[in-house]
Amino acid sequence: MKVQVRNADNLSIIDCSGDVDLYTSPRLREALLNELQSGVPSVLLNMSEVSYIDSSGIATLVEGLQLSRQTRTRFGLFGLRSNARSVLELARLHKVFNIFADEQEALEKIATVQPFGGL
Repeated sequence: MKVQVRNADNLSIIDCSGDVDLYTSPRLREALLNELQSGVPSVLLNMSEVSYIDSSGIATLVEGLQLSRQTRTRFGLFGLRSNARSVLELARLHKVFNIFADEQEALEKIATVQPFGGL
């Protein structure tokens, strides 16, 4: 799995590619927590190249969501493939995450998201 961070005006985008599983989720966790603690107002996670996510990956996302609420940082996911979306839906987490179709929508709408989660 590869994790790369891009910084733009008032937000960070974390590009993630490959499988997010027990062995690779610590890399995503480190990047996600660093960005959420950096003081940037918004963090977006690009999951368009994530081919698989397991429970440890979901736990990482939930930990990020909890930290975003503590730090009052806007946090959203975009570009979810059907398998990752299905995992979130099975766990009913699609209702608590801000999920956007693609990067353009995420960039347009992240500013309207409440920093404590939800639209």
